[in-house]
Amino acid sequence: MLTAEQIAAAQKANITTLFGLTTKAFEGMEKLIELNVQASKAAIAETADNVQAIMGAKDAQELLALQAALVQPLAEKTAAYSRHVYDITSGATSEFKAAAEAQSAESQKKFMAVVEDAAKNAPAGSETAVAMMKSTVAAANNAIESVQKAVKQASDMAETNMSSMAATATQATKTSARKR
Repeated sequence: MLTAEQIAAAQKANITTLFGLTTKAFEGMEKLIELNVQASKAAIAETADNVQAIMGAKDAQELLALQAALVQPLAEKTAAYSRHVYDITSGATSEFKAAAEAQSAESQKKFMAVVEDAAKNAPAGSETAVAMMKSTVAAANNAIESVQKAVKQASDMAETNMSSMAATATQATKTSARKR
């Protein structure tokens, strides 16, 4: 059985984890806000420069050349911005995932301790029920580990796809810009 001290210690650990994750969430939000402010400032400055250049175009051919020259940097900047957002969010997500996995492992460990304690104190003749309970807990732990592995694989695949898409978009823009 859990003692009052164990329950208090668990609650204290949970509160510490909660505050730590809240701090990480705010840090991630601060990074996103800072990125958006920087991107907005850069976009405003570039737009002003681009408008000045377009207004100074002498003919339609120069105007078209200016427009074509603007497409490639815009695509590259968009891809870079997307990578930054992804890096910030995946960093925060990994912090949350690590905390959840640690919490899950600790909970499993404590639950197994309770099951073991109950098995030691079980009345004679209940060995089958205890064995079935241990088997059920082991199966649940295996299922949780399988889900965690699947989530990690999906996360890794999403990261790979994001990198691939960004590289493909940048390359396609460069190729398109060279053809003009």
